[in-house]
Amino acid sequence: MPLTDLACRTAKPTEKARKLSDADGMYLLVTKAGKYWRWDYRFAGKRKTMALGVYPEVGLQQARERLQEGRGVLATGVDPMLQRVIRRESLGHAANNTFKLLAEEWLIHQAGRWEQITLQRVQSSLEADVYPTLGTLPVADISPRQVMDLIKKIETRGAGEVAMRVLQRIKSVYRYGLTHQRIESNPMVDLVPSEILRPRRVKHRPALNAAELPNFLRQLASYGGDLHTTNALRLLLLTGTRPGEVRGALWPEFDLAEHLWRIPAERMKMRTEHLVPLSKEAMEVLTSMQTLTGNRELVFPSPFYPSKPLSENTFNSALARMGYKNSATAHGFRSLFSTVANEAGWPPDIIERQLAHIERNQVRAAYNRSTYLQDRVKLMQWWADYLNAAAGKKVKSKARKGK
Repeated sequence: MPLTDLACRTAKPTEKARKLSDADGMYLLVTKAGKYWRWDYRFAGKRKTMALGVYPEVGLQQARERLQEGRGVLATGVDPMLQRVIRRESLGHAANNTFKLLAEEWLIHQAGRWEQITLQRVQSSLEADVYPTLGTLPVADISPRQVMDLIKKIETRGAGEVAMRVLQRIKSVYRYGLTHQRIESNPMVDLVPSEILRPRRVKHRPALNAAELPNFLRQLASYGGDLHTTNALRLLLLTGTRPGEVRGALWPEFDLAEHLWRIPAERMKMRTEHLVPLSKEAMEVLTSMQTLTGNRELVFPSPFYPSKPLSENTFNSALARMGYKNSATAHGFRSLFSTVANEAGWPPDIIERQLAHIERNQVRAAYNRSTYLQDRVKLMQWWADYLNAAAGKKVKSKARKGK
């Protein structure tokens, strides 16, 4: 007869362990140590016994459900005990393969490619927007729907740009996981930002225009702030480089005898070494800085923390104090340089190379590897002369436009 709850509850242990049979090979093993559900079955001609739980934590009905599940597996030609081992290993792997753990492994892998500040930004972004929701979940169990909901939630707070970047980072983590066999498939591959996020207007960084240059240059000349900042702004304006490239400039990068600044690949956005010709005016800035920081590694150290470069907000804070808050940014100097040089008829390839922009057309890039260095020497002196003229200074050199 099948067992009853009463029979299970009132069963008393004896000197020897005894079995209370139920059905289909399942029984309750009653011992002095406790009561245990067991199932005897045959697989590949061998008799096997599978544990189904401990009574009373696992009641009669639950034990029968586990029995039927095992019988169903057996009917497919699979050993139920082997499947249980595989499942336990899978669950253990999932518990040790959460999104956060995989993302942190990805960040370690990327660390050698990124600047420290970039690494910190990406890590902070994941900690703020992703880990609270997805961090503890097994990476293989996260669905595209969950990621979409997360991205849309970020967008609804008015952070569309952040939402797009977070989506790109999540997709990168999954791509890394698939490459390194941490997941068997990439369910995020078809998530396209344009199909999830609303169209948004691109906001260009505020930049000076040519008509504003004379007044700005007068403001810069009379600016009473720290000389490190003033000279850094001058070099930034004279070279068309990025703010971070100037802030992190090191004296060993400069060949003053050749009037050349060689920015190493690891400090460039596109991870390619960039050669910057130095005009006479740029050389004057560096000569001025030699008396201040020539005995240090950094050309423009922070006045408060000499071992660190000027802070990221230093330039724009100085521009704000000069009256250009929300109307000009340090990065906007590049836009000004590009606009003026293009309107003056300089070849676009030369201008783009000076801006360290990489050719998007891969076929053209393969054939056009020129640095246009000699042409850019002329361009940068022409640009310095242009700035001098805008400031009301006499221009002695006559740099010609490249052909």
